[in-house]
Parts: sequence; C-alpha cells; structure tokens
Amino acid sequence: MAWKSSSVMQIYRFLLSVIVFLPNEMTGSILTVNGKTENYILDTRRGFQESLNCAVQNHTREEELLWYREEGRVDLKSGNKINSSSICVSSISEDDHRVNFTCRLQSDKTVSISVMLNVIFPPLLSGNNFQTVEEGSSVNLVCNVKSNPQAQMMWYKNNSILNLEKNHHQIHQTSESLQLSITKVRKSDNGTYNCIANSSLKVETMDFHLIVKEKTIAVPMEAIIAACVVVFLTLCFGVIARRKRIMKLCKREEDAHSGTSL
Repeated sequence: MAWKSSSVMQIYRFLLSVIVFLPNEMTGSILTVNGKTENYILDTRRGFQESLNCAVQNHTREEELLWYREEGRVDLKSGNKINSSSICVSSISEDDHRVNFTCRLQSDKTVSISVMLNVIFPPLLSGNNFQTVEEGSSVNLVCNVKSNPQAQMMWYKNNSILNLEKNHHQIHQTSESLQLSITKVRKSDNGTYNCIANSSLKVETMDFHLIVKEKTIAVPMEAIIAACVVVFLTLCFGVIARRKRIMKLCKREEDAHSGTSL
C-alpha cells in the first residue's frame, strides 16, 4: 500500500508541474477588447473618435500585445504593449468603414480578437458632371455613391422624373454607382440630369450637365491633300508652259530686230 501511495504522489506532482509550466494558450489565456471576449462590430459615425483597449485574461506571465489595422502593423509605444494595450482611431471617415482592427499575442499570433468598424455616414456623390457629345453618339453618366446605410438611387432630368425610353436609355446600378447610358443621342437629350441618393440620414443630389452638339460632317483628309497636290502641280505646269511661250515670243522679237538692223 505504501508503494501505491508513493506512486500516486509522484504522478500527482508530475501533473502539477506540467500544468504550471503549460503555455498560456493551453491554460485558457484569452484576449478581450473593451471587455468583449469575441470578435464584434463597433457602430460609429464619421468624424467620431473611438478607443480600443485590448487586455490579456487568465495569464500567468507578462504577455506582449500587437495591434493590426487590416494586415498592417500598428506602432505602439513601449509602455503600451504588456498585458494591456490601447489604440485610438481618430477623425473616423467613410474610408474606415468595414476596416478590421485586430489584437494578437506576440507569443502566439493565433490568439487574437478583432473589431470591425461600422461607420454610419450620409450619401457622398461624385462623377464627371459636365460632358459634351455629338448627335448620334453614345454617352454614359456615372454617379458614384458612398453611403451607409445604403441609399436608394434614381435619375431625374431638369428636376423632373426621367422618362426612360426603350433602346435609348439604360440604367445600371451597383452598390457604389448609378449609371445612365444614352445611345444615339438626340438634341432633345440636352439638359441637366439629377442624380438623387436617398438614405435614412439625408437626401443628396448631384447635377450632371449634358450638352449635345450638331453632328459635324467629316471630310476625308486624304481627298483634301490629293486635291491640293493636283492643284499645285497644275499651277506648276501652267507656269512652266507659260514661261516657255514667253521665251519663244521674246526670241522671235530678237530675231526680227536683228533682221531689221542688217
């Protein structure tokens, strides 16, 4: 019985030593950001500032932390790395929408937690808002939009609902743009087209000016050059022929004067 008790104690001591010296990831060390233990989405607005605090829970030694913006490493000061680390995202813009910030353990980068920014902002419109085309040609009016939440898009003309004509107008929409294509442009297509974005935050409008010119008649340059060459050569031959004729007349007059003097 004493032998069995001794064996049990040895096994117990061995297991205890293994538990004490296990790596942190096997002893249940976890990361939290702003008190949350799982990846989450942070709602914010354009122009706001957000603080993200990452901390190690259940650690048995000092752990260095790393911060990433997407795949890029964030520079941290020396006093902002051990067991707890904070970063500040200031002047938040639409470009920060859906950007992930990830906190990782330096000793084991598989231990991590991420925060994705959900930036709320009204519609922002852009595009080439002044175009000049000829009758009979085609033109695309592209209204680029950024908005969260997504905006409802529509085209007006001269501040009235645009009447779409089959085989003349075509609309193509994505989450980032609204395109109006006009084929075989007419004089009546001349005017101001209004791109309207309607979201729960704001209604935004951008004007696109389309000027339709009369179709110009194209004159082939080869024909013009050939005609100029023909005219030039004709003039040259005419001058040469006239010069020979004048010289003959002068010679006759000289011969006549020579006969008279004899």
